[in-house]
Amino acid sequence: MKLVAGNSNRPLAEAISAYLNIPLAKAQVKRFADMEVFVEIQENVRGEDVFVIQSTSFPTNDHLMELLIITDALRRSSARRITAVVPYFGYARQDRRMSGRTPISAKLVANLITHAGVDRVLTLDLHAGQIQGFFDIPTDNLFSAPTLARDIKERLDGGNRMVVSPDVGGVVRARALAKRIDAQLAIVDKRRERPGESEVMNIIGDVSGRSCILVDDIVDSGGTLVNAADALLANGAKEVYAYITHGVLSGGAVARIASSRLKELVITDSILPTEAVKAAHNIRVISIASLMGEAIARTATESSVSSLFD
Repeated sequence: MKLVAGNSNRPLAEAISAYLNIPLAKAQVKRFADMEVFVEIQENVRGEDVFVIQSTSFPTNDHLMELLIITDALRRSSARRITAVVPYFGYARQDRRMSGRTPISAKLVANLITHAGVDRVLTLDLHAGQIQGFFDIPTDNLFSAPTLARDIKERLDGGNRMVVSPDVGGVVRARALAKRIDAQLAIVDKRRERPGESEVMNIIGDVSGRSCILVDDIVDSGGTLVNAADALLANGAKEVYAYITHGVLSGGAVARIASSRLKELVITDSILPTEAVKAAHNIRVISIASLMGEAIARTATESSVSSLFD
């Protein structure tokens, strides 16, 4: 078994390597002067079960190309099986046509990964579960819920917790976490006026005096979280936390979160945290290295991955 890391999130790859006690394979992933990607695998991978660890996060297109070219290099080096370990799957929010003459980019990216020569995909908290069906190869979608639930249990008062979905579409995810930590569920009913903006309309559920935990898969601009936190506090919530898997945090999102009434935003390291994220007083990063590492180990030994979440 071999582990190969791209440039998107080297610290996570090193943490997974440490968990498995398997060194990262020697590989060179660099740019030519015109920013073309060049890859050279610097050790023998013939007949090996190879796992390529690469989130397709910002800059998304660059990191996607790295994944495709690493895969091609491994395939041409006679690797027995290539598994793309993609903790954050870019383009996942383009999983359907929102209007006429628009693409389904998530399906296009799935095709690119498949045709590059990947045999299996391992990812985490896909924005839409049906994206698994976009791949014509085995795809395991892991869940961060056990990791988040463990952190919540260690830090928040059990009798006063309430899990909150920031929109109706995230109810299934929020309900699953609420069940794990034995908490009640509330829902923020919001109306999105235009892309990137949201208006909170109503809170479904009694949040008075509760420590509310907003749960979602992606935080990008942060506007939804900030508005939801304000609405929950206006409805009597004691304090508001947010537990989000993928901290995209583009543009002025970090400053927006830092100046908000959120007690704390907790994200995983599926995306490499920026210096601004590390410096923010109310943003904390928890690691998914053990989760990803265990899933890789089970995939390599043909053991059950789904039993990780029982």
